[in-house]
Amino acid sequence: MTETLVIVGARMLGADGADILVKDGVIAEIGSGVRSAGARVIDADGLVALPGLVDLHTHLREPGYEASETILTGTRAAAAGGFTAVFAMPNTSPVADSAGVVEQELALGEAAGYATVQPIGAVTVGQKGERLAELGAMANSRAKVRVFSDDGFCVFDPLIMRRALEYVKAFGGVIAQHAQDPRLTEGAQMNEGVVSAELGLAGWPAVAEESIIARDVLLAEHVGSRLHVCHLSTAGSVDIIRWAKKRGVDVTAEVTPHHLLLTDELVRGYDARYKVNPPLRREEDVLAVREGLADGTIDIVATDHAPHPSESKACEWQAAANGMVGLESALRVVHQSMVQTGLLEWADVARVMSTAPARIGMLDGHGTPLEVGQPAQITLYDPNITGTFTTNDLRGRSENSPYLGRELPGRVEWTIHGGTVTVASGTVVEELNS
Repeated sequence: MTETLVIVGARMLGADGADILVKDGVIAEIGSGVRSAGARVIDADGLVALPGLVDLHTHLREPGYEASETILTGTRAAAAGGFTAVFAMPNTSPVADSAGVVEQELALGEAAGYATVQPIGAVTVGQKGERLAELGAMANSRAKVRVFSDDGFCVFDPLIMRRALEYVKAFGGVIAQHAQDPRLTEGAQMNEGVVSAELGLAGWPAVAEESIIARDVLLAEHVGSRLHVCHLSTAGSVDIIRWAKKRGVDVTAEVTPHHLLLTDELVRGYDARYKVNPPLRREEDVLAVREGLADGTIDIVATDHAPHPSESKACEWQAAANGMVGLESALRVVHQSMVQTGLLEWADVARVMSTAPARIGMLDGHGTPLEVGQPAQITLYDPNITGTFTTNDLRGRSENSPYLGRELPGRVEWTIHGGTVTVASGTVVEELNS
């Protein structure tokens, strides 16, 4: 249920401070000395006001893998991280390759209430890469799917990739590619390089990512369709995207928080929390993707939130599952890697974590500026504190975070989703719809 809220003294983008009146789920007034009888007052002195964050790449696991996460627990984690909308990847069981499954996900998100859940449809049936899924049926369903991906698997067949790019043009959709040549990464355990050689682990070469991106931007150019590159991770990939954009190819790209901060040196301890696909790369790659995000070559930050039960990570490295949880920590990691380094301002953070992902995913009601008449999707963030990231910061079902025990700046203090407070004073509102 929406409330009447008065947010007092928020640090607006481009301004020192302002009061914001939220009424009936929208921003009703912005100014100085704004008040409303009976309103709940939020003291936002010193807090940065951002449009509610939008994650274009989240694994919510439901249906089928509820031991790892559910749509309820995943959106609760999203709210804790300041997200008001998440795009749910289709690697569920059954795979989200039909109208029925994506509509189920949409309904579960609506029932949870913590964040808007926008399903992503699979490109191919069962994510097997053999034949196109029901793209049109998913696009025309109540879920109005516009983003399609086989994430976790590369759409490796160039003919199928071309057909998918052609098909989604009819409704302005986008194909989000997991760029990984499976032939070059068979048995791969980590980034191919000095560290993998020293540890004796099979390497995941940068060219396995870069070659698929190069192929796909050429296909997108040929077809005249939209391509989105998931979790870009290498310096070479940044160069290819930069080249493609100069040619006028309609391509966008994302980078994860962990690829902005962490390197393959962490694998030396064989801690499976650091096992991820694509793998953690070299320091040179980290610096390159930071530069790419700062100069606009990379369009957005997306978490690739990938929860796993403890037994999938508390095992030997080779047997461990790939993936990290990231919703609760994403904004803090971007703060550390991009804002504290002077590469981004807070207005840029709003662009890469809210405005641009909503635009790429064609999600109405999100990513809009904090202006009168706009939906009240608001994140209030305290940039002035630093703390150790612990399991107490996690609100999902899994604890496979690479940041546990690490000092991170900032904290999400308030998250307001469509006028409803989902996080208050840093604490997730429990039993939101009770």
